[in-house]
Amino acid sequence: MGDWQNTQNRMAVGRAVRMRQEIVAFEARWPNRDRWEEPMPRFSWTQLERQLVDLAATETQAEMARHLVSATRKQAQFKPPEMVLREILCYAWVLLDENFRPEPGTRNEDSS
Repeated sequence: MGDWQNTQNRMAVGRAVRMRQEIVAFEARWPNRDRWEEPMPRFSWTQLERQLVDLAATETQAEMARHLVSATRKQAQFKPPEMVLREILCYAWVLLDENFRPEPGTRNEDSS
């Protein structure tokens, strides 16, 4: 294996370790108590993206919504549902903020 592949593998492991730490911290703060609660209505990732794009304050934020939903969808299977919900709520908050301006050239590393 070349140096490039070793570097890529270390980066992937680092991202997985950070995600696991985030999950452990989240579950410690909000233990799963939903066994007896009524579940939310189901909706698709396409529907979520469509609504976030429509709510976005600017075209730049609408494009950002597409990338955020894609990254969230890819990682959702590894996270508790409530943690995914919290991320979606945070995205909506940012996308509705007309004053939010992402820095040029920044990119979510998990959206690739």
